[in-house]
Amino acid sequence: MVDVADKLACFQAVTGLEDPDLCTEILQAHGWDLELAISSFTSSNQSSASTITSDSDPRDSLDPTQSASSSGLVPAPNPSIAWKLVTLPFSVISGSLGLVSGAVGLGLWAAGGVLSYSLGMIGLGQGRGGESSARLVSVSAAASEAMEFVAAFERDYPTTRPNFVGEGFMDALQRSRNSFKLLFVYLHSPDHPDSPVFCERTLCSEAVAAFVNENFVAWGADIRASEGFKMSNSLKASRFPFCAVVMPTTNQRIALLQQVEGPTSPEEMLTMLQKVLEESSPVLVAARLDAEERRNNMRLREEQDAAYRAALEADQARERQRREEQERLEREAAEAEQKRKEEEEAHERAAREAAEKEAARARMREQKALSLGDEPEKGPSVTQVLVRFPTGERKERRFHSTATIQSVYDYVDSLGCLEVEDYSLVSNFPRVTYGRDKQPLSLKEAGLHPQASLFVELN
Repeated sequence: MVDVADKLACFQAVTGLEDPDLCTEILQAHGWDLELAISSFTSSNQSSASTITSDSDPRDSLDPTQSASSSGLVPAPNPSIAWKLVTLPFSVISGSLGLVSGAVGLGLWAAGGVLSYSLGMIGLGQGRGGESSARLVSVSAAASEAMEFVAAFERDYPTTRPNFVGEGFMDALQRSRNSFKLLFVYLHSPDHPDSPVFCERTLCSEAVAAFVNENFVAWGADIRASEGFKMSNSLKASRFPFCAVVMPTTNQRIALLQQVEGPTSPEEMLTMLQKVLEESSPVLVAARLDAEERRNNMRLREEQDAAYRAALEADQARERQRREEQERLEREAAEAEQKRKEEEEAHERAAREAAEKEAARARMREQKALSLGDEPEKGPSVTQVLVRFPTGERKERRFHSTATIQSVYDYVDSLGCLEVEDYSLVSNFPRVTYGRDKQPLSLKEAGLHPQASLFVELN
């Protein structure tokens, strides 16, 4: 069952009433029976229009189907004709969202009535006997049939002709939607005696073909083919040649704006097409503007998204740079701290080693001072030794003549006046170096008794 919104939209489209509250009241008064509400509304309009036009043309009050039957032609559209809502058989529309499409806001008119069709599932639906349904024609098969029709039509009428698209009906409908044009439908009956003349003189006339090619998307089908047969049933084609003008609505539905059955002159066909185009142009223009607005909005959103992404990437880059800078500073600080600790440890280690070395030297000086014993008093067996240091400092001490030169070295070491350990004691006159090799000699044996003057020479 069609929902309330679809019924309201369809009632507004068919009646031309724009006040939704008024439309809702009319529908509620008819128990939300859409067909009954439209029939009641249009019947009252028809009565008024028939009264006005009865004096000028009595045929205007005739039923459209009766007029078509009596004259052999579909009468020209007339706003006073009663609008009639026609639905597809249940087998065609089963599986769709409703029986009647919510057509867009357009004053739909047609000779014989305005029809709104749901083509969501073109094919046999689930019947009352519970038979499973499936599409009669797949997309590839429908396109193949369309291409075969186009090839045959171009072969029969090679010069001027409508440019029928070689694709299935739903694809052609989508093409018309995308190009903001109406869809011109031609159902071809090769066996009908009027078809050749109609195709040659009307459909392929320069004026009609040029107008169709410029303003419509043209789709044709052979009624002997599967999709052509289904469309002839869906559009309730009772006479041939058959032409129709449809437009897409919502949920894979179409609105039938006009149909022409039987032989028609080029002038009548052109007038009908011009009228349909004039009536539907506000809707097409509005749809085009709406699509452009959507595209502009989408482009604006894309630009805004791109700007947001660029700003986000810039923020992320700055944040990444800040983190990298922070990490670099932290790394450098850690390295500096590590270096400081290493330097402190090295300094502490050097100080500790220096202290240990100084302590060792102090112990050594103390030991050597103790090993010298007390300084002897002056006497014939006592040697007076004068030691001069590189700094000019002089030190003097008495030794037993039997003391060794090593004792003099120990004395010099115990004073702590030298920072080095590698030195030699040298006499001036004569110059004699008393190196480590002469340390075992006594002062007397070395010729330094009773007194000696030595200076320290650094090696």
